[in-house]
Amino acid sequence: MFTSVKAFADQWKEQSDATRKILGALSEESLSVTVAPEHRDLARMAWHIVQTIPEMAELTGLKLEWPAKDTALPETLNGIREGYEAAAGSLLKQIQKNWTDDTLQVEDNMFGETWKRGYSLMVIVQHEIHHRGQMTVLMRQAGLKVPGVFGPSKEEWANYNAPPPEI
Repeated sequence: MFTSVKAFADQWKEQSDATRKILGALSEESLSVTVAPEHRDLARMAWHIVQTIPEMAELTGLKLEWPAKDTALPETLNGIREGYEAAAGSLLKQIQKNWTDDTLQVEDNMFGETWKRGYSLMVIVQHEIHHRGQMTVLMRQAGLKVPGVFGPSKEEWANYNAPPPEI
């Protein structure tokens, strides 16, 4: 749980940069890759990350600039990336403008439970990390190079003049 706005801002900047790396490695052709029928494809997984930011923010009383939580999936990868930039940037801006460290102790009804706002922010971050991980599996299935986020990916070990880890 976050107990200071600065701690959240620092972590959000780091994690949103990681999400940008993943979104930046996608291709238009890869967006339809899914793990199995009737599961989210890469486009829907990415857009789910985008949509969750304003959805959860709204439950805490924040109003993000864009996208609205019911905005349709964009037709292009660039539209998804723009949506992420807007949502991630607006969340940070609204929290830094409207909340204090004390605000993080305020409780809200979140999905039928009572959560402190500092906990809600942690869930937003963890939710994004969770779905980024799912996206990397789909990216490998699509034949894309997966960028390292928490350390180097298998393909990036060569950049460190080291052999990739043994499987």
